[in-house]
Amino acid sequence: MRNKLIAAFACTTALVSTGAASAADLAARPYTKAPAYIEPLFNWTGFYVGGHIGGAWTNEQFVNSANTTLFGDLAPGEGYRQRGSGIMGGAQIGYNWQANNYVFGMEGTISGLDNKGSFTNTQFGVARDDVFSWRTNVLATIVGRAGFAVQNNLFYIKGGYAGVNNRLSVSDTVGPATGSGGQTRWANGWTVGAGWEYGITRNWIVGLEYNYAAFASQTYQLGGTGGNYSFDAKPRDIQWAVVRASYKFDGPVIARY
Repeated sequence: MRNKLIAAFACTTALVSTGAASAADLAARPYTKAPAYIEPLFNWTGFYVGGHIGGAWTNEQFVNSANTTLFGDLAPGEGYRQRGSGIMGGAQIGYNWQANNYVFGMEGTISGLDNKGSFTNTQFGVARDDVFSWRTNVLATIVGRAGFAVQNNLFYIKGGYAGVNNRLSVSDTVGPATGSGGQTRWANGWTVGAGWEYGITRNWIVGLEYNYAAFASQTYQLGGTGGNYSFDAKPRDIQWAVVRASYKFDGPVIARY
């Protein structure tokens, strides 16, 4: 009997030891934790379209270059400069390419302006009663952009071509000589600007922008009959500030882990 109890105790001890070793083996199994998901970085690469609205300021200048009309009251070399401001708005389309934190792109814009002015010529003599009026109503740009991105923020500069539709006209309704005339010309120039944009979602972008443009002179013929009444005229410069909103078509997604 004693020998049987000793044998049973030995078997029980062996089973317990084996179970403990198996449990220890299970606890020692390696555990690999899945990487935590982090929101993808905003990527500026891709085509975009959008619109803008704001204000513009035009500095109009015109100087008489030839006057053989009876009603024209300005002699060659005489002229005026006047400022006008108004609301502007339009659309933009472009493409951005991002390399690390640097962003490069091309953009075209078309905008409508409400910049105009009108006044009576009295500076060169009380008997001179020509009424001049002008307006700039369409502005287009084609520019290159370069910027630095900080996640959803993009700080950029831009520069390139600017063109504007400009009209100059005159009217003299007080005798003895009367007459009128006007001409619309497209003025070419250059522009520079700077801005900030923010990606509020993967596709929608908002921003602020300021621009400056200067233009070359064009010859305007205002005296249609009875002689020449010509001017070298231009928007000497245009400045504008706008709020922008654009939709960016999907580019590559860059995820961080």
